[in-house]
Amino acid sequence: MCIFCKIVNGELPCNTIAENENFLAFHDLYPKAPIHILIIPKNHVDCFQNVSADMMGGLTSFTQEVARIMGVDKSGYRLITNNGEDGAQEIHHLHFHLLGGGKLKWDHQHEDNRKSI
Repeated sequence: MCIFCKIVNGELPCNTIAENENFLAFHDLYPKAPIHILIIPKNHVDCFQNVSADMMGGLTSFTQEVARIMGVDKSGYRLITNNGEDGAQEIHHLHFHLLGGGKLKWDHQHEDNRKSI
C-alpha cells in the first residue's frame, strides 16, 4: 500500500486542508513555497496517464476550492503533477502540488538538461 493510501486510510497523519468523499488536500511535509498543498484522489490511481475524465472533473472543482481556502485563487498559484519515471514521479499515486503564497520563480534547469538529451 502506498503512503498516500495509508494517509487516506488514517494509518498515517496529515495536516488536512480540505476533504470530501473523493479527494483529500493536505500540507506537504517538505514545502517548496510558502503554500505547498498536496491534492490526491482517495481512490488509488497510479498516475495522471491512468486517471479518468470523470475523476479529473471532480478533482478540478476540488482543487479550485482548495485554492480559495488557501487564499490564492485570485493572486495565482502553480499546479504541478509528475507523471512516470522520466517525469520525476516519486510516489505512484496521482497527486497534484498546489504552490503559492508569493511570486514563484521559474526554474529553467530544463534548459541545461537539453544539452544532455
